[in-house]
Amino acid sequence: MNFRFSPEEEGFRREVRTFLADWAGLDGFFTQGHRWSEVHDLFRAMGTRGWLSLTWPEALGGLGRPLTYEYLLWDEVGYARTARNPLSAGIVARTLVRHGSDAQRERFLPGIRSGEIHFSLGYSEPEAGSDLAALRTRAERRGDAYVVTGQKCWQSYAGDMDYLWLLARTGAPDSRSAGLSLFIVELDAPGVTVGRLPIVDDHPLYEIHLDGVVVSEDRRVGPEDGAWALMSEALADERHIQFPPGRLRRDLEEVWAFLCEQGLERDAEVRSTVADLGVRVLEAEMHALRVLDAMLRGHDAASAAAANKVVFTVTCQAIARAAVDLCGPEALVQGTRPELLWRQSLWETIGGGTSEIMRSVVARADLGLGGQR
Repeated sequence: MNFRFSPEEEGFRREVRTFLADWAGLDGFFTQGHRWSEVHDLFRAMGTRGWLSLTWPEALGGLGRPLTYEYLLWDEVGYARTARNPLSAGIVARTLVRHGSDAQRERFLPGIRSGEIHFSLGYSEPEAGSDLAALRTRAERRGDAYVVTGQKCWQSYAGDMDYLWLLARTGAPDSRSAGLSLFIVELDAPGVTVGRLPIVDDHPLYEIHLDGVVVSEDRRVGPEDGAWALMSEALADERHIQFPPGRLRRDLEEVWAFLCEQGLERDAEVRSTVADLGVRVLEAEMHALRVLDAMLRGHDAASAAAANKVVFTVTCQAIARAAVDLCGPEALVQGTRPELLWRQSLWETIGGGTSEIMRSVVARADLGLGGQR
Protein backbone atom coordinates (compact mmCIF):
# COMPACT_ATOMS: atom_id res chain seq x y z
CA MET A 1 0.00 0.00 0.00
CA ASN A 2 1.31 3.45 -0.94
CA PHE A 3 1.06 5.78 2.05
CA ARG A 4 1.96 8.88 0.07
CA PHE A 5 -0.26 11.12 -2.00
CA SER A 6 0.81 12.59 -5.31
CA PRO A 7 2.09 16.19 -5.59
CA GLU A 8 -1.22 17.13 -7.23
CA GLU A 9 -3.19 15.59 -4.38
CA GLU A 10 -1.06 17.31 -1.76
CA GLY A 11 -1.61 20.55 -3.65
CA PHE A 12 -5.35 19.98 -3.36
CA ARG A 13 -4.95 19.36 0.38
CA ARG A 14 -3.22 22.73 0.73
CA GLU A 15 -6.00 24.38 -1.28
CA VAL A 16 -8.58 22.90 1.08
CA ARG A 17 -6.68 24.09 4.15
CA THR A 18 -6.50 27.61 2.75
CA PHE A 19 -10.22 27.57 2.03
CA LEU A 20 -11.10 26.26 5.50
CA ALA A 21 -9.04 28.98 7.20
CA ASP A 22 -11.86 31.38 6.36
CA TRP A 23 -14.27 29.13 8.27
CA ALA A 24 -12.20 28.73 11.42
CA GLY A 25 -14.36 28.65 14.52
CA LEU A 26 -17.47 27.27 12.78
CA ASP A 27 -17.15 23.98 14.69
CA GLY A 28 -19.95 22.51 12.64
CA PHE A 29 -18.63 18.97 13.08
CA PHE A 30 -20.13 18.99 16.58
CA THR A 31 -22.67 21.83 16.35
CA GLN A 32 -24.00 21.52 12.80
CA GLY A 33 -27.59 21.18 13.94
CA HIS A 34 -27.35 24.42 15.91
CA ARG A 35 -25.50 26.40 13.24
CA TRP A 36 -27.12 25.07 10.10
CA SER A 37 -27.36 28.44 8.40
CA GLU A 38 -23.57 28.86 8.56
CA VAL A 39 -22.90 25.24 7.64
CA HIS A 40 -25.28 25.62 4.71
CA ASP A 41 -23.25 28.62 3.55
CA LEU A 42 -20.10 26.50 3.83
CA PHE A 43 -21.62 23.79 1.63
CA ARG A 44 -22.68 26.39 -0.92
CA ALA A 45 -19.12 27.74 -1.01
CA MET A 46 -17.79 24.20 -1.47
CA GLY A 47 -20.36 23.65 -4.20
CA THR A 48 -19.13 26.63 -6.20
CA ARG A 49 -15.69 24.96 -6.27
CA GLY A 50 -17.11 21.65 -7.41
CA TRP A 51 -16.08 19.96 -4.18
CA LEU A 52 -19.48 18.39 -3.54
CA SER A 53 -19.23 16.56 -6.86
CA LEU A 54 -15.51 15.79 -6.98
CA THR A 55 -15.87 12.20 -8.19
CA TRP A 56 -19.09 12.47 -10.17
CA PRO A 57 -18.84 11.85 -13.93
CA GLU A 58 -18.09 15.02 -15.85
CA ALA A 59 -21.15 14.36 -18.02
CA LEU A 60 -23.31 14.92 -14.92
CA GLY A 61 -21.52 18.08 -13.78
CA GLY A 62 -18.82 16.46 -11.67
CA LEU A 63 -15.04 16.87 -11.76
CA GLY A 64 -14.35 13.18 -12.42
CA ARG A 65 -11.50 13.03 -9.89
CA PRO A 66 -10.23 9.92 -8.05
CA LEU A 67 -11.54 8.97 -4.60
CA THR A 68 -8.34 10.28 -3.01
CA TYR A 69 -9.58 13.84 -3.48
CA GLU A 70 -12.74 13.15 -1.52
CA TYR A 71 -10.71 11.48 1.21
CA LEU A 72 -8.37 14.45 1.49
CA LEU A 73 -11.25 16.95 1.44
CA TRP A 74 -13.26 15.41 4.25
CA ASP A 75 -10.19 14.49 6.29
CA GLU A 76 -9.20 18.15 6.34
CA VAL A 77 -12.79 19.25 7.02
CA GLY A 78 -12.89 16.77 9.92
CA TYR A 79 -9.64 18.13 11.34
CA ALA A 80 -10.87 21.71 10.98
CA ARG A 81 -14.16 20.74 12.70
CA THR A 82 -16.16 22.71 10.15
CA ALA A 83 -18.80 20.09 9.21
CA ARG A 84 -19.61 16.47 8.51
CA ASN A 85 -19.90 15.35 4.91
CA PRO A 86 -23.47 15.86 3.62
CA LEU A 87 -25.44 12.73 2.78
CA SER A 88 -26.93 14.45 -0.25
CA ALA A 89 -23.58 14.71 -2.04
CA GLY A 90 -22.63 11.18 -1.06
CA ILE A 91 -25.10 8.33 -0.65
CA VAL A 92 -27.97 10.14 -2.38
CA ALA A 93 -26.04 11.54 -5.34
CA ARG A 94 -24.12 8.32 -6.00
CA THR A 95 -27.35 6.35 -6.15
CA LEU A 96 -29.02 8.87 -8.44
CA VAL A 97 -25.97 8.94 -10.72
CA ARG A 98 -26.09 5.16 -11.15
CA HIS A 99 -29.74 4.26 -10.80
CA GLY A 100 -31.84 7.41 -10.90
CA SER A 101 -34.06 8.25 -13.84
CA ASP A 102 -33.12 11.07 -16.19
CA ALA A 103 -35.86 13.19 -14.63
CA GLN A 104 -34.56 12.50 -11.11
CA ARG A 105 -31.00 13.40 -12.06
CA GLU A 106 -32.17 16.60 -13.73
CA ARG A 107 -34.33 17.52 -10.75
CA PHE A 108 -31.93 16.81 -7.87
CA LEU A 109 -28.29 16.63 -8.96
CA PRO A 110 -27.80 20.36 -9.76
CA GLY A 111 -29.11 21.40 -6.34
CA ILE A 112 -27.01 18.78 -4.58
CA ARG A 113 -23.92 19.81 -6.53
CA SER A 114 -24.40 23.48 -5.59
CA GLY A 115 -25.00 22.73 -1.90
CA GLU A 116 -28.60 23.93 -1.99
CA ILE A 117 -30.49 20.64 -1.59
CA HIS A 118 -29.95 18.39 1.44
CA PHE A 119 -31.27 15.02 2.55
CA SER A 120 -31.75 13.17 5.81
CA LEU A 121 -31.30 9.41 5.80
CA GLY A 122 -34.53 7.53 6.53
CA TYR A 123 -33.21 4.06 7.28
CA SER A 124 -33.27 3.27 11.03
CA GLU A 125 -36.41 2.46 12.98
CA PRO A 126 -37.20 1.92 16.68
CA GLU A 127 -37.58 -1.87 16.39
CA ALA A 128 -35.06 -2.46 13.62
CA GLY A 129 -31.97 -0.46 14.61
CA SER A 130 -28.97 -1.72 12.68
CA ASP A 131 -30.98 -4.66 11.30
CA LEU A 132 -32.43 -2.70 8.40
CA ALA A 133 -33.85 -5.83 6.77
CA ALA A 134 -36.34 -5.94 9.66
CA LEU A 135 -37.80 -2.47 9.11
CA ARG A 136 -41.58 -2.06 9.18
CA THR A 137 -42.32 1.26 7.48
CA ARG A 138 -44.74 0.31 4.72
CA ALA A 139 -45.13 1.80 1.23
CA GLU A 140 -48.35 0.45 -0.27
CA ARG A 141 -48.80 0.75 -4.02
CA ARG A 142 -51.97 2.53 -5.08
CA GLY A 143 -52.12 3.20 -8.80
CA ASP A 144 -49.26 5.49 -9.82
CA ALA A 145 -48.36 6.38 -6.23
CA TYR A 146 -47.44 4.85 -2.88
CA VAL A 147 -48.95 5.52 0.52
CA VAL A 148 -46.32 5.39 3.23
CA THR A 149 -46.98 4.70 6.89
CA GLY A 150 -44.41 4.11 9.62
CA GLN A 151 -41.78 5.66 11.84
CA LYS A 152 -38.10 6.46 11.40
CA CYS A 153 -35.77 7.55 14.16
CA TRP A 154 -32.27 8.83 14.96
CA GLN A 155 -32.12 11.01 11.84
CA SER A 156 -29.35 13.60 12.09
CA TYR A 157 -30.27 17.21 11.23
CA ALA A 158 -33.70 16.24 9.85
CA GLY A 159 -35.19 19.44 11.19
CA ASP A 160 -33.12 21.45 8.70
CA MET A 161 -33.16 19.11 5.70
CA ASP A 162 -35.27 19.32 2.56
CA TYR A 163 -35.89 15.66 1.75
CA LEU A 164 -35.95 12.23 3.34
CA TRP A 165 -34.05 9.43 1.58
CA LEU A 166 -36.57 6.81 2.65
CA LEU A 167 -36.14 3.05 2.85
CA ALA A 168 -39.55 1.38 3.06
CA ARG A 169 -41.07 -2.05 2.68
CA THR A 170 -42.98 -2.69 -0.55
CA GLY A 171 -42.79 -6.50 -0.39
CA ALA A 172 -44.40 -8.98 1.96
CA PRO A 173 -43.94 -8.40 5.72
CA ASP A 174 -41.46 -11.28 5.93
CA SER A 175 -39.56 -10.38 2.75
CA ARG A 176 -36.58 -9.00 4.69
CA SER A 177 -34.04 -7.33 2.39
CA ALA A 178 -35.76 -8.60 -0.77
CA GLY A 179 -38.84 -6.41 -0.25
CA LEU A 180 -37.43 -2.92 0.24
CA SER A 181 -37.62 0.16 -2.00
CA LEU A 182 -36.06 3.63 -1.94
CA PHE A 183 -38.09 6.84 -2.14
CA ILE A 184 -37.51 10.59 -2.09
CA VAL A 185 -39.98 12.26 0.27
CA GLU A 186 -40.36 15.98 0.98
CA LEU A 187 -39.97 16.56 4.69
CA ASP A 188 -42.76 19.15 4.60
CA ALA A 189 -45.18 16.83 2.78
CA PRO A 190 -48.65 16.27 4.30
CA GLY A 191 -48.52 13.44 6.81
CA VAL A 192 -44.84 13.91 7.70
CA THR A 193 -44.12 14.90 11.31
CA VAL A 194 -40.55 15.62 12.43
CA GLY A 195 -39.79 15.63 16.17
CA ARG A 196 -36.62 16.21 18.16
CA LEU A 197 -35.07 13.42 20.24
CA PRO A 198 -32.97 14.23 23.33
CA ILE A 199 -29.37 13.03 23.30
CA VAL A 200 -26.54 13.35 25.77
CA ASP A 201 -24.39 15.77 23.74
CA ASP A 202 -27.34 17.85 22.45
CA HIS A 203 -26.63 16.64 18.92
CA PRO A 204 -29.87 17.15 16.94
CA LEU A 205 -31.36 13.73 16.32
CA TYR A 206 -34.95 13.35 15.17
CA GLU A 207 -37.78 10.93 14.80
CA ILE A 208 -40.02 11.08 11.74
CA HIS A 209 -43.61 9.83 11.63
CA LEU A 210 -45.17 9.10 8.25
CA ASP A 211 -48.94 8.92 8.39
CA GLY A 212 -50.44 8.07 5.01
CA VAL A 213 -47.86 10.08 3.08
CA VAL A 214 -48.52 9.98 -0.66
CA VAL A 215 -45.36 9.54 -2.74
CA SER A 216 -45.62 9.53 -6.52
CA GLU A 217 -44.13 6.64 -8.43
CA ASP A 218 -41.58 8.93 -10.07
CA ARG A 219 -40.04 9.52 -6.64
CA ARG A 220 -39.14 5.85 -6.28
CA VAL A 221 -35.43 5.39 -7.00
CA GLY A 222 -34.54 2.19 -8.80
CA PRO A 223 -36.79 -0.86 -9.10
CA GLU A 224 -39.51 -1.80 -6.67
CA ASP A 225 -38.17 -4.23 -4.06
CA GLY A 226 -34.67 -3.53 -5.33
CA ALA A 227 -33.34 -1.07 -2.75
CA TRP A 228 -31.03 -3.40 -0.84
CA ALA A 229 -28.44 -3.68 -3.60
CA LEU A 230 -28.61 0.07 -4.31
CA MET A 231 -28.25 0.95 -0.65
CA SER A 232 -25.34 -1.43 -0.11
CA GLU A 233 -23.59 -0.12 -3.19
CA ALA A 234 -23.93 3.51 -2.11
CA LEU A 235 -22.77 2.78 1.43
CA ALA A 236 -19.74 0.98 0.02
CA ASP A 237 -18.88 4.08 -2.00
CA GLU A 238 -18.93 6.20 1.15
CA ARG A 239 -16.54 4.11 3.22
CA HIS A 240 -13.44 6.15 2.44
CA ILE A 241 -14.88 9.34 3.97
CA GLN A 242 -17.19 8.16 6.75
CA PHE A 243 -14.67 8.33 9.60
CA PRO A 244 -11.92 10.86 8.91
CA PRO A 245 -8.73 10.32 10.94
CA GLY A 246 -8.23 14.09 10.94
CA ARG A 247 -10.99 14.29 13.53
CA LEU A 248 -8.99 11.99 15.86
CA ARG A 249 -5.81 14.00 15.39
CA ARG A 250 -7.70 17.13 16.40
CA ASP A 251 -9.29 15.36 19.38
CA LEU A 252 -5.87 14.37 20.72
CA GLU A 253 -4.41 17.82 20.12
CA GLU A 254 -7.26 19.45 22.03
CA VAL A 255 -6.99 17.02 24.93
CA TRP A 256 -3.23 17.58 25.10
CA ALA A 257 -3.77 21.34 25.11
CA PHE A 258 -6.23 20.96 27.98
CA LEU A 259 -3.77 18.82 29.94
CA CYS A 260 -1.13 21.48 29.44
CA GLU A 261 -3.52 24.13 30.72
CA GLN A 262 -3.86 22.04 33.86
CA GLY A 263 -0.08 22.01 34.27
CA LEU A 264 0.21 18.28 33.61
CA GLU A 265 2.46 18.31 30.56
CA ARG A 266 5.48 17.03 32.52
CA ASP A 267 3.61 14.33 34.41
CA ALA A 268 5.05 10.91 33.45
CA GLU A 269 1.67 9.15 33.41
CA VAL A 270 0.15 11.89 31.28
CA ARG A 271 3.00 11.81 28.77
CA SER A 272 2.88 8.01 28.54
CA THR A 273 -0.90 7.98 28.05
CA VAL A 274 -0.81 10.67 25.35
CA ALA A 275 2.03 8.88 23.55
CA ASP A 276 0.01 5.67 23.55
CA LEU A 277 -3.02 7.53 22.20
CA GLY A 278 -0.84 9.05 19.49
CA VAL A 279 0.06 5.54 18.33
CA ARG A 280 -3.61 4.58 18.31
CA VAL A 281 -4.47 7.63 16.20
CA LEU A 282 -1.81 6.58 13.68
CA GLU A 283 -3.25 3.07 13.71
CA ALA A 284 -6.70 4.49 12.96
CA GLU A 285 -5.25 6.50 10.08
CA MET A 286 -3.65 3.37 8.64
CA HIS A 287 -7.03 1.63 8.79
CA ALA A 288 -8.62 4.56 6.94
CA LEU A 289 -5.91 4.45 4.28
CA ARG A 290 -6.38 0.69 3.99
CA VAL A 291 -10.02 1.28 3.12
CA LEU A 292 -9.09 3.95 0.57
CA ASP A 293 -6.45 1.71 -0.97
CA ALA A 294 -8.88 -1.20 -1.34
CA MET A 295 -11.45 1.02 -3.01
CA LEU A 296 -8.91 2.53 -5.40
CA ARG A 297 -7.92 -1.01 -6.43
CA GLY A 298 -11.55 -2.00 -6.93
CA HIS A 299 -11.48 -4.52 -4.09
CA ASP A 300 -14.26 -5.28 -1.63
CA ALA A 301 -13.65 -2.91 1.30
CA ALA A 302 -16.54 -4.01 3.52
CA SER A 303 -14.45 -5.80 6.13
CA ALA A 304 -11.70 -3.17 6.13
CA ALA A 305 -14.32 -0.44 6.53
CA ALA A 306 -15.98 -2.28 9.43
CA ALA A 307 -12.63 -2.63 11.18
CA ASN A 308 -11.89 1.03 10.50
CA LYS A 309 -15.20 2.07 12.05
CA VAL A 310 -14.51 0.09 15.22
CA VAL A 311 -10.95 1.41 15.58
CA PHE A 312 -12.07 4.99 14.89
CA THR A 313 -14.87 5.06 17.44
CA VAL A 314 -13.00 3.15 20.14
CA THR A 315 -10.06 5.54 19.75
CA CYS A 316 -12.40 8.52 19.85
CA GLN A 317 -13.75 7.30 23.18
CA ALA A 318 -10.29 6.48 24.54
CA ILE A 319 -9.05 10.02 23.88
CA ALA A 320 -12.04 11.57 25.64
CA ARG A 321 -11.81 9.09 28.52
CA ALA A 322 -8.10 9.87 29.00
CA ALA A 323 -8.88 13.52 29.71
CA VAL A 324 -11.40 12.47 32.36
CA ASP A 325 -9.10 9.85 33.89
CA LEU A 326 -6.11 12.19 34.03
CA CYS A 327 -7.84 15.42 35.07
CA GLY A 328 -10.86 14.24 36.99
CA PRO A 329 -13.71 16.73 37.60
CA GLU A 330 -11.97 19.56 35.74
CA ALA A 331 -12.43 17.66 32.47
CA LEU A 332 -16.16 17.35 33.08
CA VAL A 333 -16.93 21.01 33.63
CA GLN A 334 -19.61 21.97 31.12
CA GLY A 335 -18.18 24.14 28.37
CA THR A 336 -14.71 22.59 28.35
CA ARG A 337 -13.63 20.73 25.25
CA PRO A 338 -12.97 17.39 26.99
CA GLU A 339 -16.48 17.47 28.44
CA LEU A 340 -18.00 17.86 24.95
CA LEU A 341 -15.71 15.18 23.51
CA TRP A 342 -16.70 12.81 26.29
CA ARG A 343 -20.44 13.28 25.82
CA GLN A 344 -20.15 13.09 22.04
CA SER A 345 -18.05 9.93 22.14
CA LEU A 346 -20.74 8.05 24.05
CA TRP A 347 -22.95 7.68 20.98
CA GLU A 348 -20.20 7.65 18.34
CA THR A 349 -20.08 3.84 18.33
CA ILE A 350 -23.76 3.72 17.33
CA GLY A 351 -23.80 6.03 14.29
CA GLY A 352 -23.04 4.35 10.97
CA GLY A 353 -23.69 0.88 12.38
CA THR A 354 -23.06 -0.31 15.91
CA SER A 355 -19.65 -1.65 16.91
CA GLU A 356 -21.27 -5.04 17.56
CA ILE A 357 -22.50 -5.22 13.98
CA MET A 358 -19.13 -4.04 12.62
CA ARG A 359 -17.27 -6.68 14.62
CA SER A 360 -19.61 -9.35 13.31
CA VAL A 361 -18.84 -8.22 9.74
CA VAL A 362 -15.11 -8.68 10.39
CA ALA A 363 -15.70 -12.01 12.13
CA ARG A 364 -17.67 -13.41 9.21
CA ALA A 365 -15.53 -12.00 6.41
CA ASP A 366 -12.04 -12.42 7.83
CA LEU A 367 -12.36 -15.18 10.40
CA GLY A 368 -15.09 -17.31 8.84
CA LEU A 369 -17.18 -17.19 12.01
CA GLY A 370 -20.95 -17.11 12.33
CA GLY A 371 -21.82 -18.25 8.82
CA GLN A 372 -23.25 -16.03 6.08
CA ARG A 373 -26.29 -13.81 6.43
